[in-house]
Amino acid sequence: MLLNLFSRSKRPFSSLSEQEILALAISSEEDDARIYRSYAGHLRADYPQSAKVFDEMAEVEQAHRNMLIGMHQERFGDVIPLIRREHVSGFYERKPDWLVKNLSVGTMREQAELMEGQAIRFYDEAVKHVTDASTRKLLGDLAEAERGHQDIAGMLEGKHLPEDARSEEEETAKRRFLLTYVQPGLAGLMDGSVSTLAPIFAAAFATQDTWQTFLIGLSASVGAGISMGFTEAAHDDGKLSGRGSPFKRGLASGIMTAIGGLGHTLPYLIPHFWTATAVAAVIVFMELWAIAFIQNRYMETPFLRAVFQVVLGGSLVLAAGIIIGHG
Repeated sequence: MLLNLFSRSKRPFSSLSEQEILALAISSEEDDARIYRSYAGHLRADYPQSAKVFDEMAEVEQAHRNMLIGMHQERFGDVIPLIRREHVSGFYERKPDWLVKNLSVGTMREQAELMEGQAIRFYDEAVKHVTDASTRKLLGDLAEAERGHQDIAGMLEGKHLPEDARSEEEETAKRRFLLTYVQPGLAGLMDGSVSTLAPIFAAAFATQDTWQTFLIGLSASVGAGISMGFTEAAHDDGKLSGRGSPFKRGLASGIMTAIGGLGHTLPYLIPHFWTATAVAAVIVFMELWAIAFIQNRYMETPFLRAVFQVVLGGSLVLAAGIIIGHG
């Protein structure tokens, strides 16, 4: 109900006067400049060259804003109507500044291209729906200005992001991804896959009751996931180690820990004990080899060493669970 009321409160673009169109262009340039400065501030510490790109793009937006204000003063005076993107139905929107911290440098570059492309498409489409000659000219000029922004963005990237600088920033992004997601996620997957083997298979062979085994495995997996998630998030805030957000690391570790245990727990939803156990054993084998592959692929651990550490260790834990269950 409130959403429908809010949508109806927006004005159609066709109802705007030339002064309001100019005011809308001014506020849009101001917002885009602010977004680019936010990108630059967020990237400055780890990606200084990309930060320079966004700093200069913000200056370009500010220059266009100043020219638009000069045009408004010449045609309509000093009082600029208060009209923004969110006041006009169908107008492109921008994400709020506080979401910037959740974007990667690559996503920010893609978002900048999207921002310029949205503005071009909007102004091109708006020209088709306006009959007044001077208004059509104004919208066409704005569309050309936005096309110029895209060209400028390319030139600025070439200036501040030569191949060696881009490679260095990509390496930094890769390292951040490994430290924030892959490393804690891999630790969680290893813990969840290996540490739950003994209790699950001990319960399976001791009771030969698939439902009871499932409940034990479910509780062990979820409990281990919660424990690993909180431990990862609490022991390092990431400021000195450079390992990134503790929340993200804790989430990656906790989820992967739970997945590691649930992989060989879910087969015990199968009522037949030996069928469930055979499927669980196959999944255990796949989990251990997957861990060895991830270690080799992302952590550069020699494959044979990873296999020896993970597969052999997991097999010993599995054997211990079966022996204890039979006892």
